[in-house]
Amino acid sequence: MGGKQQRMDENALTGKTALVTGAGKRIGHAIAVALAEEGVNVVIHYRTSSEEARELQRELMERGVKSWLVQADFETPSEYETLIERSLRIANRLDILVNSASIFPPSTLKDMQLKHFAQVVEVNAWAPFVLSREFARLVGKGKIVNLLDTRASGYDWEHVAYLLSKKMLAELTRMCAVQFAPGITVNAVAPGLILPPPGEDQSYLDRLTHTVPLKRHGDPDDIAEAVVYLLKSDFVTGQVINVDGGRHLLEYSHGPHPD
Repeated sequence: MGGKQQRMDENALTGKTALVTGAGKRIGHAIAVALAEEGVNVVIHYRTSSEEARELQRELMERGVKSWLVQADFETPSEYETLIERSLRIANRLDILVNSASIFPPSTLKDMQLKHFAQVVEVNAWAPFVLSREFARLVGKGKIVNLLDTRASGYDWEHVAYLLSKKMLAELTRMCAVQFAPGITVNAVAPGLILPPPGEDQSYLDRLTHTVPLKRHGDPDDIAEAVVYLLKSDFVTGQVINVDGGRHLLEYSHGPHPD
């Protein structure tokens, strides 16, 4: 019991500090709130959603934790390359990095151009990797969780650049787990049908639940719970948890949501 209790104490999140990228909106917001409920102080990263970020900061502080705001555009290397250093400066410590920020532009094999592909990869894969590498260099001990997408289990013919960027981040998750061990664990969560894309509403989710083995969609709290689990574990690394109602078990050869 003594050893188990000691491990539980070591895994307690209360008092730790996390940087959550893309925290102002959507799944990033839910993750930040879930961490605050665990007693984690949160550095809120945003790109342009300053109002949402400030509102989240007030929400987190009402939960009794500390919170800071930090801005960075993931298409500007000088901004994301310094993000870990700037977060350390304002919060004095970092224990956790959650790479949630991403972009989801349409692209097909027919129309995708190198410039567009490079832009999506920079935001969705390269910037999270740079942050992870800087976290390993400047912090040296802690936990990293990347946000992927269950689409990466197959194909999405309408978002090819996005799909490839998430496949790249999945491989980087495993590689970093090896290279950053034993001081840092690196894992990922792959959401499925959780939120409608920008511009869509609840009906988008409702009409696609038939593509999910569990016949329903999830919500951001499902993703946040998986992230918290990975942050509490001290013996899981290099793993991807699909939180998608089993959708990754089906073939994506006809697109993300075949009939």
